[in-house]
Amino acid sequence: MKYAWINGIILDGTKDMEPVRGKIVLTEGSWIKDIIADEQVPQGYEIIDLKGQYLMPGLINLHVHLPAGGKPKKKESDPIKLVKWVSSNALFRYAAKRLCAANARKQLMSGVTTIRTMGGILDFDSAVREMSEHGKELPRILASNMAVSVPGGHMAGSLAYEAKSVEEVIADVRAIIKTHPNVVKLMITGGVLDAKEKGEPGALKMPGEFVKAACEEAHRHGLPVAAHVESPQGVKAALENGVDTIEHGAEIDEACIELFLSNKAAHVATLSPALPFALFDRSISHVSQTAQYNGKIVFEGIIACAKACLKAGIPVGLGTDTGCPYVTHYDMWRELHYFHKYCDVSNRFALHSATQVNARIAGIGDLTGVIMAGKAADLIVTKENPLEDLSALRSISMVCTRGKLIKAPKVKKIKQVEEQLDRYL
Repeated sequence: MKYAWINGIILDGTKDMEPVRGKIVLTEGSWIKDIIADEQVPQGYEIIDLKGQYLMPGLINLHVHLPAGGKPKKKESDPIKLVKWVSSNALFRYAAKRLCAANARKQLMSGVTTIRTMGGILDFDSAVREMSEHGKELPRILASNMAVSVPGGHMAGSLAYEAKSVEEVIADVRAIIKTHPNVVKLMITGGVLDAKEKGEPGALKMPGEFVKAACEEAHRHGLPVAAHVESPQGVKAALENGVDTIEHGAEIDEACIELFLSNKAAHVATLSPALPFALFDRSISHVSQTAQYNGKIVFEGIIACAKACLKAGIPVGLGTDTGCPYVTHYDMWRELHYFHKYCDVSNRFALHSATQVNARIAGIGDLTGVIMAGKAADLIVTKENPLEDLSALRSISMVCTRGKLIKAPKVKKIKQVEEQLDRYL
């Protein structure tokens, strides 16, 4: 299809973006063909009259887990047993892939045109990516599939393999590579969800030599490495041994900043999953005192890492860690809001981070992230201006993914989640 987007106010996604009026955006097939003066629409283009609404690049979510939906539960389930059950036969695997695809579609309907998965079941992530690439109404997907952990490590035995030696790490990375991922994920420290003791989220679980071996093998195949890290020691171990992106993060010192800069690494902030653990009353979150304590450590550590990286000129991207309690597949806009509120950045910079910066971190900056001739036609429309109020992004008027237009996208929201999270706007 060829579309002429007229009467819109363009926010192009660049760092210094200002609302631009009096322009027409021409899209042809999957691409932005041109941006021209608002005079006469060329022949052959279907007119999309925005009537004064705001046109901007689609959001990019750098940290997604597709199998879970984020609905809070009073009782924790056993992820290892659940994954074994889901993957136990062909029928269950088919149903689980359909669920992952439905969750990816929720991301799209909420204005996220690209997602980067950070740990999933078997090869389900890349299977859903194939659906997307073959015309299904889904966002662009950068898949990681299974991650690599160690015995007793984060998500070990469920969304991650358990490596007991350097040789097993290499074998696990090679097994993941056979599923055709876009990125390899490592679980270097403990996590809030599976921590049993105070301070355990940051406990270093994966030895440095394991990290190095995994990075060397992934890099040998041209794949970047992302790492779950929630402590200063974990950040240092990850960067010293070749990791490309620090997911979550923790308070860092000058030595870590130098490692970030010399490695050309980036930080991906994920405030959405830590906030309910850290700030909710436990009568609402239904977490233990230990989990709340650990949640506060992680929440404050992510903020400190992001602020230090921003000050040093290190790229900071945004992801939601979707699938954790109270983190849904339709609330990427909240991550932008938290970034603005807790990391002291402007609305403009938050939107720029969720578009152009995220595209660069994901390695697709030449493809998407800004409104510019030659870039992918990944676009969203809002009635209000997100530069004035980021909550404008919670209701999307239109979504265009690789040139495919979806008018009036809708997503079913979880009332309980909305009511609790709206208290932190």
